[in-house]
Amino acid sequence: MTGSTWAKAAHLGALKDKGRLVFRKDGRQIALFDTPHGVHACNNRCPHEGYPLREGDLDDQCILTCNWHNWKFDLQSGRNLYGGEGLRTYPVEIRADEVWIDLAEPPFAERRADILASLREAGEDNAYDRMAREIARLHQLGADPLDALRDAIDWSWQRMAFGWTHAYAGLADWLTLYDEYEDNDEIRLACVLEGFAHIADDVLREPRHPYPDAVQAWDEEAFVAAVEREDGDSAVAMLRGGLDAGLDFADFERGLSRAALAHYNDFGHSLIYLTKAGRLIERLGVEVAAPLLLSLVRRIVFATREDLIPEFQPYATALADWNKEKNGTDPAPSDWHGLGLRKALARTASLSAAPPMCLFHALLGANARNLLAFDDRQQDRIRISTDDNVGWLSFTHGITFANAVRVQCAKFPELWPPALLQMACFSGRNAPYTDDAIDVEAWRVEHTSAFMGEAVEGLFDHGIDEFIVSVHRLKTVLAAREELCAAPPAEVADLIAAGLNRFLHARLKRKQVRRSVYQAMKFVALDG
Repeated sequence: MTGSTWAKAAHLGALKDKGRLVFRKDGRQIALFDTPHGVHACNNRCPHEGYPLREGDLDDQCILTCNWHNWKFDLQSGRNLYGGEGLRTYPVEIRADEVWIDLAEPPFAERRADILASLREAGEDNAYDRMAREIARLHQLGADPLDALRDAIDWSWQRMAFGWTHAYAGLADWLTLYDEYEDNDEIRLACVLEGFAHIADDVLREPRHPYPDAVQAWDEEAFVAAVEREDGDSAVAMLRGGLDAGLDFADFERGLSRAALAHYNDFGHSLIYLTKAGRLIERLGVEVAAPLLLSLVRRIVFATREDLIPEFQPYATALADWNKEKNGTDPAPSDWHGLGLRKALARTASLSAAPPMCLFHALLGANARNLLAFDDRQQDRIRISTDDNVGWLSFTHGITFANAVRVQCAKFPELWPPALLQMACFSGRNAPYTDDAIDVEAWRVEHTSAFMGEAVEGLFDHGIDEFIVSVHRLKTVLAAREELCAAPPAEVADLIAAGLNRFLHARLKRKQVRRSVYQAMKFVALDG
């Protein structure tokens, strides 16, 4: 039974005298224990945070306790009794008066499967540090760390009750950065960790929300109509039919874009998420296409439809009036300065004769100017209506939605009218919450390239507890960077950089205790 992977670890007599010993070989530390159930060997370092298990307590049932955090392991199997990482154990043989242990590594496929299974458990527990350790183990094994993300999509997509969340959108951006830092393993694993952990956080304690299995032939017109009437079952069935017929993302993209822009909805999430879906499928492979697209369809079907409420109803009028007026004025960001929703939409429709990219850049500049001038005193106001619950994250959507508009309308130019008018919706909605007294010059960026480099570097150690905040920072930084790289007019580029600069240095008040109580009291009082 002797083989090259077996090593003499200790003399049996010495082990029995001391009860426990540590065997060291090639940088590895293995703890040996003499127990009523025989000699057992395991890694000396606790898989939790590395405390030496030789110092732990061992009872008569072979339960080994790490004295640092009280983690308990069955020394015979390596099972963690607290549900954390398991303990690596080694086969032992007694040969004459010598203790031999087998140092052979399990097969690659087995080790990879064990790590992914443990990583999934870490996700179920929302245990950030454990996720980090398992991702590091996957990398050390030589496996593809992105397998962790493919697996995360597999176990999470049916647990998102209303489809896509910011977690998937953020994952696309983390992968963009992952690819940019190919020579920095630490940064790359940070990208994987943040993407994985956000998914885990969003589906924590969520049950599965199954999708119907029915299949229909893909028909773009019928699909868009099904989404419009909120018939999720039919929309899902048609998407399944298209996938079964071998269609890929590009075949669905126009129909999905049309459905996403059919309304000013959900603060632009539908279109933003659509662009991220394409990037994820391209990067992670066809195996994630079905879960990501089915989840995206559910999200678009369930999207809120703000243009159907009175405040936004002028949107439909402006869309109907598109190209009716022939205003020859070149649009500029200042054209929307201070304009509320109705006037912003009317102004946009009146400029519809302008080239779409000119109008796009002007509206992008207007939304960047709003981000720069957000009146952050709004965060501290208590006695306001729920309609006025506006904060920094609401303003960032003016940039991230614009980025999605440019990408999708470059492919499908017929979608420019609704897309541009929805950019105007962002501008008009946010304008009342800006402050003309903001010192714009104080936030002007002199060296844009250096500033953007620092902004990206800051993403890797952001120090933000809430994923919803850190992901908005991530998405806004990368959307701003893409728009700056697309060479907008100098005035617009200056506004984008300055607006982003102020946002990155902003105080975000995320919990509104007194405002929530005030609004709740006002609401229930109306019920009598």
